Amino acid sequence: MSALLYGIKACDTVKKARHWLDSHQVAYQFHDYKTQGIDQPRLQQWCRQHGWDKVLNRNGTTFRKLDDAQKQDLNEDKAIELMLAQPSMIKRPMLDNGEQSLLGFNAERYAAFFNL
Repeated sequence: MSALLYGIKACDTVKKARHWLDSHQVAYQFHDYKTQGIDQPRLQQWCRQHGWDKVLNRNGTTFRKLDDAQKQDLNEDKAIELMLAQPSMIKRPMLDNGEQSLLGFNAERYAAFFNL
């Protein structure tokens, strides 16, 4: 199974996920959504699967720097709009094989995802 790993190259958790994939010889492509962006349909799919409130990284610097008006009355549409404008607000990494996705990194969940 081939997969896409979405994230930001400099993120420590993404580095851990990439190291795990490499050390287990799992074929994947890396998509840096900070430089390459993210398409709306894929982001909407992740929000449906995981919940927009989990996909939106409220702990990151980018979100915390927003003014209060932008943080007020958040809903899925507003969260997606924010994440499309500033993909750094998307929780990372996101591992996607086209049918399902995993949010965040956990070695046991990755092993199960790839039947290892």
